[in-house]
Amino acid sequence: MPRHITRRHLVSTALLAGLAAVGAGVPGIAQASGYPSLFGTREARSDNIAMFPKWRGTLERYFEEADLAKDCIPGQISQCLLNDWQTFLDGQKGLDPKAQLSAVNAQMNSHRYILDPPNWGVPDYWATPLQFMEKNGDCEDYAIAKFMSLRALGWPNEAMRIVVLKDLNLRLMHAVLVVYHQSRAYVLDNQIDQVMPAEKIRHYRPVYSVNEESWWLHRS
Repeated sequence: MPRHITRRHLVSTALLAGLAAVGAGVPGIAQASGYPSLFGTREARSDNIAMFPKWRGTLERYFEEADLAKDCIPGQISQCLLNDWQTFLDGQKGLDPKAQLSAVNAQMNSHRYILDPPNWGVPDYWATPLQFMEKNGDCEDYAIAKFMSLRALGWPNEAMRIVVLKDLNLRLMHAVLVVYHQSRAYVLDNQIDQVMPAEKIRHYRPVYSVNEESWWLHRS
């Protein structure tokens, strides 16, 4: 399955309705500041991520899995995979920040693209990095694995967002990781081999973005 084939159900009808309601003036949302405009949109920020249960579930499973990263014992695949991931991360420590972005992007993009229905038996599933390394994944799984890899390397939560957007060329929904570094937004994308400055990508229209503590509504 080509890496660029993505799913339409990343933004459900219910979620779109909720986003629209928040954008209409539900308390707790404020205009974002301090970041460059992402793909030319206006942003409104909220600290209530309760409306993203798949993302919150991924975070919960991720922290539960962290205790597995101990001695790699033959036959215990999960532990070995986590140790392999840690070995990769150890090799990136001390590198220039942009070199870390490129290494993480390339490492995660080396995994095979697979849709959620054949992989997980459900229409939409957000995997942890361990699950992604075991079973590969689709666009948001690449973005999540990159997010967690950079967090493990010391990148702050507030410098990163998983962005759910529409690919205007393919007319499909997609997800990428955006990282802010030195007042510039960079895109880590399973459809693009290189880490790209966001301003050089013209065919993406973001719907929402999210990190561990906040989410942003995007408007053209």
